[in-house]
Amino acid sequence: MNKHSFSPSQQRPAIGMASLLQIELTKLRRSHILWILLIPPLILWIPSALNADVNLHIEDINILPEYNFFIQGFMGMAWFMIPATLVICTVLLNQTERTNKGILKMLSLPVNTGKICLAKFLVMVLLIVIQMIFTISSYYIGALIASDLTGYDFVLSFPYAIRVTAAIYLASLPAAAVFWMLAVLISTPIFSVGIGLASLVPSVLLLNTRLWALYPMDYPFYVLMTEYGKQAKDIFTSEIRWIPLIPIALAVTILCLGAACLRFGKSEIR
Repeated sequence: MNKHSFSPSQQRPAIGMASLLQIELTKLRRSHILWILLIPPLILWIPSALNADVNLHIEDINILPEYNFFIQGFMGMAWFMIPATLVICTVLLNQTERTNKGILKMLSLPVNTGKICLAKFLVMVLLIVIQMIFTISSYYIGALIASDLTGYDFVLSFPYAIRVTAAIYLASLPAAAVFWMLAVLISTPIFSVGIGLASLVPSVLLLNTRLWALYPMDYPFYVLMTEYGKQAKDIFTSEIRWIPLIPIALAVTILCLGAACLRFGKSEIR
C-alpha cells in the first residue's frame, strides 16, 4: 500500500460544528424536552397571579408590590426549577444518543467526540434560552391576570424584566456545565438525576457563607437575591460581587466542559 494512501474514514470530509448543531436540533424537535421547559413557569406563575393580592399587604418589607410579585415568582425558578430542569434535560439529551445505539452512529462520523459533546452542550444553552423566554412570557401573562384581578398594575417595564432574566440566564451556565459533566460521566440516568437534584439542597444554605462562589448551583439564586436587595433594603446585599464570581464561574465552566469532552463516548467505545 502506498504510504500516502488513506482509509475511507480519513477521506471523508470532517463534519463541522454547524452541521453537528443542525443534527442535534433535529433530534430536539423530535423529543418532548420543550414541553418539560414549559411546565415550571406555568406551575409558578399561575398561582402567583391568582394570589397576587398578598403583594398588596406587605408590612414588614419595604418593597413595591409589582417588584415583590416579580421577584417572588422568580425565586422558585432561580432556586429550584431552572437547575432541576437543567438536570433532567442534560440527562435526556445524553440518553437520546443511547436509544437504539444512536451514540455508536454518532461516534462513527468523521468528527472528534469533543465536538459532539460541545454541540450537545450548546443545545443545552439554547434550551436555557427557551426556558427563559417561557418564563418571561409566563410572568407577563401572570402580571396581566393579577392586574385585572386586583385593579393594581403589576406589570413592570420590559427592559427591567429582560435585564434580570438575562442575568439569571448567564448565571445558570456554569451549573449547566456541571450537570452536563455529571450526565456524561455517570452513564446510569437515575444516579445522574439523583446527584444533580441532591446538589440543589445545600445551595440556599451556602448562599450566605464565604463558600458561595465555589458552588455554581448558587449563582442564579444569588443574582436574583441581589436584585431583591436593590428593591427591598436590608434583605440581601444589593451589589453582585463580581470578584470572585466571574473567575470561579469561568474556571468551573471550562473544567467541567473539558472533562465532559474528554470522557464523552468513552464507555461506548470500550
